[in-house]
Amino acid sequence: MERPTHKELFQFLDITTLSISDTEDSVRQLVSTVLTYQSKGFVPAAICVYPNFSTLVSSLLRQKPIATAAVAAGFPASQSFLEVKALEAKLAVQHGANEIDIVINLGEFLQGNDQLVVDEIKSIKEVIGTSKLKVILETGALKDVGSIQRAARLAIQGGTDFLKTSTGKVDIGATPEAVQAMCEVVKEEQLISARKIGIKVSGGVRSKEDALTYYTIVHEMLGEGFCHPDYFRIGASSLADALVNE
Repeated sequence: MERPTHKELFQFLDITTLSISDTEDSVRQLVSTVLTYQSKGFVPAAICVYPNFSTLVSSLLRQKPIATAAVAAGFPASQSFLEVKALEAKLAVQHGANEIDIVINLGEFLQGNDQLVVDEIKSIKEVIGTSKLKVILETGALKDVGSIQRAARLAIQGGTDFLKTSTGKVDIGATPEAVQAMCEVVKEEQLISARKIGIKVSGGVRSKEDALTYYTIVHEMLGEGFCHPDYFRIGASSLADALVNE
């Protein structure tokens, strides 16, 4: 395997701002910075924001090869009414988001209510239509590989397009062990249905070496065909500057 260049790694980034203090001005500044990166040939997969900024980001990215992603459905805790979660996701899409990141209902998952978890994801996938759905497993809150893989299988049953490790809002973010466990489920699903489910690594990915570690896992376990922004993403913000300026 050849090591990807900085620009090749950059194409997998979902450049993200999810701060309690985000404002229209700060989000606008982030988009401006990303477009400066683009002018230098560094083009990320998406910019990921809170759903209320979907209109702003999508308008600033019009005619640009960069997706507008929004967290929704009660991010980051996923502790709300399904009707509220689904409406938030639907509104984000109506306001310009073409990718939606949600958190699996961990409360119901830990209670063993697997079908409810699946049905909730299906409901959200249905209302966002053709927009890409990424389901966050919050792997740092799951205590073993078996739990991670069970959560991954439920997300796939619900119709997710991507499995994502973490919100970045708990102490433990992505780990190689969690990503390997997720890749095993993705490989299993591809053998069963021929469907390719993407992997998004987020939470604590700050350096080029971190990114290369996860790229290598995906490349070795799933193959070159998954090393494309349609199937591999890295949720990061500080990493972008490192790749551009190193």
